[in-house]
Amino acid sequence: MNLPRRPRRLRRTPAMRALVRETRLSADQLVYPLFVCEGTGVRRAVSSMPGVFQLSVDEAVREAAAARADGVGAVLLFGLPAGKDAEGSAAWDPQGPVPRAVRAIVADVPDLMVVTDVCLCEYTEHGHCGLLDGERILNDPTVERLVRSAIVHAEAGAHVVAPSDMMDGRVAAIRQALDGRGFEDVAILSYAVKYCSAFYGPFREAADSAPKFGDRRSHQMDPANSDEALREAALDVEEGADMVMVKPAVPYLDIVSRVKRELRVPTAAYHVSGEYAMLKAAAANGWLDETRAMLETLLSIRRAGADIIVTYYARDAARILRAQTP
Repeated sequence: MNLPRRPRRLRRTPAMRALVRETRLSADQLVYPLFVCEGTGVRRAVSSMPGVFQLSVDEAVREAAAARADGVGAVLLFGLPAGKDAEGSAAWDPQGPVPRAVRAIVADVPDLMVVTDVCLCEYTEHGHCGLLDGERILNDPTVERLVRSAIVHAEAGAHVVAPSDMMDGRVAAIRQALDGRGFEDVAILSYAVKYCSAFYGPFREAADSAPKFGDRRSHQMDPANSDEALREAALDVEEGADMVMVKPAVPYLDIVSRVKRELRVPTAAYHVSGEYAMLKAAAANGWLDETRAMLETLLSIRRAGADIIVTYYARDAARILRAQTP
């Protein structure tokens, strides 16, 4: 009997659509990035990222607590030090903005997961992700400094350290150092697949991390490469990464899908500053409905396979999702 097919039966009411929905987005899958600077009472707007601020430690604690109240499960901390030098020594200063923020957030918002970015670009006077020999980034000496930074963050109480530098061998070195100092429970979220992307511009304003010369092609991945992404992610898992990150998210949803499907490890995707800024700009011009576009974007990242989404929209999305929950 050749009966007509009517897929619309499963779309007719909100209750029916919810019943058969294949992909679900929830607030506890979101990670909220925060930029922590020196001072007190500082809440400095980032001009290219409406709604994003550079925050002193006290303000970062307030923002973290508000995010947790909205339902967000984790924050990701970036640091803006008072001073910079050639090797980025402020990155492993126990009194730097990130370690102080970690201690304060862990004390004041104990049920919030605290993740810390581990890189040197925010701390070096030249803006590159590692130590230099002329204009060449030195891999192994940089890894040694990254280890120092990760240990300081763990000592402050970070639950997860997230190396974002793309140096070779840094995951193994950080894992060995953490374990050797009694921090076996501190997880590593590796930026395993970080492309040399045009979508990072606004972040470099927010983190004051733009390179003073050249670019980051020597260590960040070629946007043309897909198989290499799987090799990078597999290598980091082999070295001890507990979770892996793909960055950016939307232009690389195929990579998110492949990494999750082939490696079957917790997979994060970073909805980066340029992606966020584009939605904000289009909404400001009345070209799209920001709320719908934001939720559709985050849902697409989740549908591609991301278990974790790092996004500047985390608080907005969490509030909306909470309101939609019966």
